[in-house]
Amino acid sequence: MHNNNNELNWCFYDLWSCGGSSEIINVSMFLNTLTPKFYVALTGTSSLISGLILIFEWWYFRKYGTSFIEQVSVSHLRPLLGGVDSTTPSNSNTSNGEADSNRQSVSECKVWRNPLNLFRGAEYNRYTWVTGREPLTYYDMNLSAQDHQTFFTCDSDHLRPADAIMQKAWRERNPQARISAAHEALELEESCSCATAYILLAEEEATTIMEAERLFKQALKAGEGCYRRSQQLQHHGTQYEAQHRRDTNVLVYIKRRLAMCSRKLGRTREAVKMMRDLMKEFPLLSMFNIHENLLESLLELQNYADVQAVLAKYDDISLPKSATICYTAALLKARAVSDKFSPEAASRRGLSTAEMNAVEAIHRAVEFNPHVPKYLLEMKSLILPPEHILKRGDSEAIAYAFFHLQHWKRVEGALNLLHCTWEGTFRMIPYPLEKGHLFYPYPICTETADRELLPTVFHEVSVYPKKELPFFILFTAGLCSFTAMLALLTHQFPELMGVFAKAFLSTLFAPLNFIMEKVESILPSSLWHQLTRI
Repeated sequence: MHNNNNELNWCFYDLWSCGGSSEIINVSMFLNTLTPKFYVALTGTSSLISGLILIFEWWYFRKYGTSFIEQVSVSHLRPLLGGVDSTTPSNSNTSNGEADSNRQSVSECKVWRNPLNLFRGAEYNRYTWVTGREPLTYYDMNLSAQDHQTFFTCDSDHLRPADAIMQKAWRERNPQARISAAHEALELEESCSCATAYILLAEEEATTIMEAERLFKQALKAGEGCYRRSQQLQHHGTQYEAQHRRDTNVLVYIKRRLAMCSRKLGRTREAVKMMRDLMKEFPLLSMFNIHENLLESLLELQNYADVQAVLAKYDDISLPKSATICYTAALLKARAVSDKFSPEAASRRGLSTAEMNAVEAIHRAVEFNPHVPKYLLEMKSLILPPEHILKRGDSEAIAYAFFHLQHWKRVEGALNLLHCTWEGTFRMIPYPLEKGHLFYPYPICTETADRELLPTVFHEVSVYPKKELPFFILFTAGLCSFTAMLALLTHQFPELMGVFAKAFLSTLFAPLNFIMEKVESILPSSLWHQLTRI
């Protein structure tokens, strides 16, 4: 009897010691009893849940421009794990009035005359002679022809033979025909007063800047005489008023191009004086954007105080912005901190007030025109700027960087600060682009217009950086698609999918079974007995 009791106890002990194995056997039996309906329900439910998550994530991303899961992770989980939020500080000090006023107006994709456009004969044509490439597109030159007809002609031109010839010359497509017409106009009697003929020759026939300057001086002499005569007669009728308006445009154009000649020939102080005098004499003619020529010349002189004074006048909410205005303002603020700026030090101690102002100014400039930094940082090669630009487009970025890259290089550390901070702008811009941040939304037609203005044969047009979809949206989309496919396959082929499911689960639990067997063989039976009871 005693021996029987001992045998019974040993049997119970063996059962206890085999508890881990029995649990595994129970799991295997449970998996074998599952029907295909269970797998259909499981995969269908998983697909439904992941689909709902995907819909919510997509809606949240469309509305707020970020992933909800990612935002919760960064905002709540990351601080608990000891992380630091490295998001660039937002521009909280910027006036909302600027954003509101800019959102209301401004026709999209309006093409503007490039205030720093080069000379066709002395610069564009020389590029063609050397490289064999045409730097200007037909669309760009056609816009210039329309500008010339608007600024340099009037309804009374047919009354004067020389002006009548020039009226036809501005419509000519062939450059040699235009130049021949200008010479013909100057050969007529008393045609020395035909300033527009000298303008055409200075722009297109002169092969050097010095030759162009000489022709513009002759045009200035003729233009001033015409301007004084029409000024006295402007109130005698609408015809004389239109003629005076034309003569005013001609005189302003000549003086501005003479100032640009002085700037190109190294007489920068003389150019600054000419531009200041021109802006005082004709303060209402803002269409030529002479202040942008003045800003570039002042930067060349490193006269930053006068640059700041010009910006204070023209960087106003009520005035249209440009890349020159925004990036020059950013350069001045970067200049105050860029020589001592270090990304590592800033990440440790945080940004100072001056550094925050500089970063915010860079973000403002990048939001206005996001194409400029790649040219300033020489991540993309420059080409000759076109005669017309599209504000906020690639054409404006090329025109700005072509003349201002040297000014950024001259300020120590400015390009380094731009390199470290410019991409942070796109984290603040709402998505989709219909919602602006500091400016009106980025025009969607910019790329199309830039392709007309820029020579796409040898230049790849820069497009607005597209915001990538967050990882969690892609993950939930993949999960939803995968589980939906499993549900469909399980419904159509229940037996086959059941075999695959059992094989998959068996393979999944195989490492666990192996580990359990090893643990049983290593641990003493008494210790394993206590663990299984726990």
